[in-house]
Amino acid sequence: MKFDEIQIRVRYGETDQMGVVHHGNYALYLEMARIEWLRKLGISYKEMEKEGIALPVVSLSINFKKSAYYDDLIKVKTQLKKKPTAMVEFEYEISNDLGEILSTANTVLAFVDINRNRPTRPPKYFIDKLNFK
Repeated sequence: MKFDEIQIRVRYGETDQMGVVHHGNYALYLEMARIEWLRKLGISYKEMEKEGIALPVVSLSINFKKSAYYDDLIKVKTQLKKKPTAMVEFEYEISNDLGEILSTANTVLAFVDINRNRPTRPPKYFIDKLNFK
């Protein structure tokens, strides 16, 4: 399935007194990676929202294996798990610059019609960009 990678430099404010990334920041890293995945596919989340489609997170799980530290250059690999329906599911792998896997994660997001506040199918252009037959 389609995947993308981004690099993030861990900032001081994202760490505790021991220089370890606070677990809450991983959700932000995943969001950054997911937005870039969409952007590189040619889909603007901002434009999708203007068109009345939101993608709220309905499920998030993270498995921590090793710590990330202040000033580490981490890589977040984002991969689409399967063809989207009213939901879209992503898997992630976060690694350090030594190639060590720091964590794995999974998110499920729902396509929601903002005006009706109801689940909906993904826009046609979303599926078309994925080249699913």
